[in-house]
Amino acid sequence: MILDRHIMDSSQMLADRLRRPDVSTSLRDHQRKDWWGLNAVRPQFNQIFNSAMESDSTFVMDIVTHVAREAFRGIGSLVDVGGGTGLTASKLVEAFPDLHCIVFDLPHVIDTAPRASAAIEFVSGDMFVEVPRADAALLKWILHTRTDEECIKILKRCKEAIPPREKGGKLIIIEIVAGMGVNDAQITKETQLLYDLHIMINTTGKERDEDEWHNLFVAAGFSDYKITHSIGLRSVIEVYP
Repeated sequence: MILDRHIMDSSQMLADRLRRPDVSTSLRDHQRKDWWGLNAVRPQFNQIFNSAMESDSTFVMDIVTHVAREAFRGIGSLVDVGGGTGLTASKLVEAFPDLHCIVFDLPHVIDTAPRASAAIEFVSGDMFVEVPRADAALLKWILHTRTDEECIKILKRCKEAIPPREKGGKLIIIEIVAGMGVNDAQITKETQLLYDLHIMINTTGKERDEDEWHNLFVAAGFSDYKITHSIGLRSVIEVYP
């Protein structure tokens, strides 16, 4: 996906941007669309994008369901916001057989998603407008591609979709917490910075450190959070209403 010409065209403008701050490198400016706009009008790019996300889910969720099992234990229903073709949900219901998952994404994604399990429901819609109700919500690899303002809107919609904390409601986020990772190794931090550069070039988002995450949660009305730093570059963040 990263070597697709739509991504590379923006990446190759980076040197010009470093020399001349007025030069834009964003994918949106070069293609007049962001990733999701390209997915909607270019089926080949959409297929590459979905394959990349499935590959990521295959790797990451095998780790998450082992080292962060407690984050999902006891949840009856979960809505995977921006859940793509449903591979993350498949991994979750495989690890937690009593869990019911709702895969929530844009119509052009849901229309082509394979239906592989009765425990997984597919719903199309707009996460900026309304998120389907469930005991918990999941945002995996979603918020780092968005501005702070967009993140707050998505977080608020997720908060509206889940019950209060005393009734078990929570939001689970799988993202980079910049500066933190397995053993806080230097190679981990360097790779996180390379991800930040990639995201900066191709989206309006960024990778965030703990203080930046904290500020988003407070702005969206959440009361507390817990971070598990044990899945390589990324962390599992449990956020409570």
